[in-house]
Amino acid sequence: MTIYHFIGIKGSGMSALAQVLHDMNYQVQGSDVEKVFFTQKPLEEKGITILPFNKENIKEGQVIIASPAYSSSHEEIERANELNIDVQKYPHFLGQFIQQFTSVAVTGSHGKTSTTGLLSHVLSAAQPTSFLIGDGTGKGAEKSKYFVFEACEYRRHFLNYKPDYAIMTNIDFDHPDYFRDVEDVYSAFQEMAMQVKKAIIACGDDQYLQRIHAQVPVVFYGLSEDNDFQGRNIHVEKDGTTFDVFVRNNYYSTFKINGFGTHNVLNALAVIALCHYENISVEAIKEQLQTFAGVKRRFSEKSLGKQVLIDDYAHHPTEISATIEATKQKYPDREIVAIFQPHTFTRTKTFLDEFANSLKKADVVYLCDIFSSARENSGNLTIQDLLDKIPGAKLINEADIHQLSKHHQSVLLFMGAGDIQKFQHAYEKGFS
Repeated sequence: MTIYHFIGIKGSGMSALAQVLHDMNYQVQGSDVEKVFFTQKPLEEKGITILPFNKENIKEGQVIIASPAYSSSHEEIERANELNIDVQKYPHFLGQFIQQFTSVAVTGSHGKTSTTGLLSHVLSAAQPTSFLIGDGTGKGAEKSKYFVFEACEYRRHFLNYKPDYAIMTNIDFDHPDYFRDVEDVYSAFQEMAMQVKKAIIACGDDQYLQRIHAQVPVVFYGLSEDNDFQGRNIHVEKDGTTFDVFVRNNYYSTFKINGFGTHNVLNALAVIALCHYENISVEAIKEQLQTFAGVKRRFSEKSLGKQVLIDDYAHHPTEISATIEATKQKYPDREIVAIFQPHTFTRTKTFLDEFANSLKKADVVYLCDIFSSARENSGNLTIQDLLDKIPGAKLINEADIHQLSKHHQSVLLFMGAGDIQKFQHAYEKGFS
């Protein structure tokens, strides 16, 4: 039997794809650094072998899938080249793999992961559905009709895909280490749009997505009246949010989601529009929306004494604002304490004022030092530059994280794309 070997299997997309192939009865193994990542737990639970990087892992007859993070100088890729084994980069392999199914690419600057998770959950009630989510979650269903996957715009990776459908949630300037400006981001999405084969479901409230043109129908969703799918009469309740959906100004149905915040309503609208296009029954959509448990690191809650701790991946000013808004809606009577770790020097420098303005929406702000990613490990600014722009903000580290205990009955909102979780774990460990 052919072995699929993943170079960098602990990467979020790589881990998810390995799980998909494993579930479809392919033989899967992979290699990575020996540091522990949250993405390896589901691999271990499925019995997928994870090896330390070593050129001896590469053998004749394997199918090699490599993370885009690794160049041709990586020892395992070099070994594969010596043995004349073709090395497929993750986006290229995935682009070929999805052609077996009715594929739905979920893309956008923000909201990809949550929307991918929600869509796969809803579709799975109607037909066998496989999915690949950017939080490291993947599932392969036998005889799948649908394949739902998160398609990342970073370095234009999503141009490897020619999906049947694309959901486009928004276009915003992110990844300043790669994109020049928001128009450069838009150009990438426009190029992606031309590769979609059946239809595009796009947020019409987004000024850039309004300009998207394609060779297939573009169906718009949002809160403004000129959208094909419009959300109206939004009501925040204790256990979620209800809203009416109008399809081209005709009442369709009333839906309820567990989430809070405008961004979660928009994500649900995207899913409803795609399902309507695929003739999924409204009853199935309604039921699945209410049973969706969420995805990893997106508003993940737990109680600790009289405090509520929330872990969220928010790492861009737009996402921070949305997460704080959702927290205030769910906990209107509690103090909101934001603990934020900036991710990459480039992003921090580019959006310094925007980060400050979004974080000011919390009642109290603590900042952790800037996370040094593999993309860059130095910069000509420090966390003090951001600290100076937020009145009353304080610097915090693992050693003094216990000071958060003075915020009795507060919501502690841990945000970031680096290793912010270690600060939360340190706090939980020392809690008394």
